[in-house]
Amino acid sequence: MRKRQPVNLVKSMDRGSLEFKTRNSEHEGDVMSIARREVVTAPQSITIQEAAETMVKNKFRRLPITDPGTGKLLGIVTSMDILDFLGGGDKYKIIKDKYQGNFLAAVNDSVKEIMTREVHVLSDKDSVDDAIDNMIKWGVGALPVTDSMDKIVGIVSERDFVVLMAGKLTDELVEDYMTEKVISTTPGTRIEGASKIMVRNKLRRIPVIGEERKTPHPEKDKIVGIVTATDVMEFLGENKAFNSTGNAEEILNTFISDIMEPNVVSVAARSRLGDICQIMETKGMGGLPVVHGDELQGIITESDILRAFHG
Repeated sequence: MRKRQPVNLVKSMDRGSLEFKTRNSEHEGDVMSIARREVVTAPQSITIQEAAETMVKNKFRRLPITDPGTGKLLGIVTSMDILDFLGGGDKYKIIKDKYQGNFLAAVNDSVKEIMTREVHVLSDKDSVDDAIDNMIKWGVGALPVTDSMDKIVGIVSERDFVVLMAGKLTDELVEDYMTEKVISTTPGTRIEGASKIMVRNKLRRIPVIGEERKTPHPEKDKIVGIVTATDVMEFLGENKAFNSTGNAEEILNTFISDIMEPNVVSVAARSRLGDICQIMETKGMGGLPVVHGDELQGIITESDILRAFHG
């Protein structure tokens, strides 16, 4: 493998029509030039069920929680918080201990019970470089942008940078930035088990490996699908896991083979990062398995691309 070279952000952005320069002044920082200004928020009085349904309906990974009177940011709930609550991590204790296992009662508790209160944010006077540095530093996929009154005025995500870089990174190759040690699972894993894997390892997606390997190299992993946190959320919503018409326990015991995407969009290690960004933008995907034939070699995600900018 070639020695990994850091990507020059300004140089990369200059390959297209966009140009960003770091500036510190009393005016808006250039982070606002890429921030999405129309942000859907919710009050902390909504239920966990309502928050989950809002995220599924709008295909959101995260939902900022604000004070309805002042507009100040109070917290954020993410798809990983929901999976944690459903049995993937410590927030499952709300169901187990507070509600003695009564799932339907627990999902009608306030979202403030599971939201993250200590939210990392950007100032509306910050730069694009600040956004990249802080997302890398804090290990988050998005950062709300607040003004001097702590009101949310935008949000910046890894996806925004991927969109900017689509077709522009023509020298950098996937093999230099992909994650080679991939945590995977098998089709026989249940949704609850997949949720635990995602939450404990802070993963938004897991490649699914065939239980019977038929490749010429048995030490290699044959990929047969991929499952994401969004897939789990959507499945739970479609099957009414959050209300009395659905059997929550039965739904959570569903095998991921029933919800995984079997037609996997994958890339080769020698693909260019700019082309990968283009695929991610077009397909609306946050990560792509890297394969040779149908054998899994690694995975390239929005986070990997952002780290490429960081150097």
